[in-house]
Amino acid sequence: MNGNNEKLFGLLTVCRRAGRMTMGFDSCKESMEKGKAKLVILASDISPKSEKEVRFFGGKYGVTVIKTAASRSEFAKGLGKEAAVYAICDDGFAKRTAELAGDP
Repeated sequence: MNGNNEKLFGLLTVCRRAGRMTMGFDSCKESMEKGKAKLVILASDISPKSEKEVRFFGGKYGVTVIKTAASRSEFAKGLGKEAAVYAICDDGFAKRTAELAGDP
C-alpha cells in the first residue's frame, strides 16, 4: 500500500466511524437516490457491469463517481469490510477523498 492509499484509508476509516459512509452497491444506490451521497468511490476490480450501473446512477442523481487504484481486498484490509462500491455522505469527507483517490 503506498502512502497515498494509507492516507485515503485513514480518512475513510474516520468517515466510516463517523457514520458518513455506506458500503455495497444497494446501500450506495439508496444513498444516491435519497440525495445523501456526495461522492461514490469504486474499487479497481469492480465488475464492468456494476461500474456501468453505478456510473449511470451517479449521473442520474448528480453524484461524482471515482474509480480508485485500490482493490476490493485492499478496501477490506483498510476498512474491515469488502465491497466494490462506497458512498461518502459528507461534503468535507467527499472533497478530501476525491483529492486523495483520483482516477488511476
